[in-house]
Amino acid sequence: MKQTKVGAVMTTDVVRARHDTPFKEVARLLADHRISGLPVVDDEEHVVGVVSETDLMVHQAQTPDGWEPPARTFRLPSMTPAARRYAARARARTAGGLMTTTPVTVHAEDSVVQAARTMVRRHVDRLPVVDEEDRLVGIVTRHDLLRVFLRTDEGLREEVVREVLGRGLWLSPQSVEVRVDQGVVTLRGVLDRRSEAEAAVSMTRRIDGVVAVVDELGHRTDDTRTEPERATVHGVADDWLHRL
Repeated sequence: MKQTKVGAVMTTDVVRARHDTPFKEVARLLADHRISGLPVVDDEEHVVGVVSETDLMVHQAQTPDGWEPPARTFRLPSMTPAARRYAARARARTAGGLMTTTPVTVHAEDSVVQAARTMVRRHVDRLPVVDEEDRLVGIVTRHDLLRVFLRTDEGLREEVVREVLGRGLWLSPQSVEVRVDQGVVTLRGVLDRRSEAEAAVSMTRRIDGVVAVVDELGHRTDDTRTEPERATVHGVADDWLHRL
């Protein structure tokens, strides 16, 4: 089944900074474009880091409100690596000093599902999109990824009938009743084998824009209980199950 690629939903006109972009210019770019972060690129457009509003806030949090007499404090003989990075960022004057130097990126050919998982796992709101040579070609946000859920119910139903029942399982469109309401797909009917019913549900869940699947499918034969040594290949449904 064809899944939506990041390249289809990304923004290609990317607001970016260079390593030597001044602090105030970074702040202006974020404010003017109403974004929470931007990639930092080198002269060949390779992504070398990301600057976020949080990075700027770290800097501001360390700026004193006014003059105070120096306090006598106990200092540890050495700082942890994390503390050193925090202190360096607090003193930074350019994007190169402010940025996170291990940027999380995706490729234009990645699916929106892969990009969404990366965002959730890495706790980020946007991802620079790079080409095969890791050069910046776009940026994708959570808002962009959620656009797949704007597909119409009729469009989703047509894809389930065409891609799942027809091309995936070689079933007649009349063999399963497909209803879609607000992105929730209901499959109802009786199929020959349990493996076909399970494959139909699993494949439908993989369609971009499907919110949930209500399984009301029955089966005449439970072919999933076949003993391993006596198992036989039953067709395309079994192949799909092994891959899901």
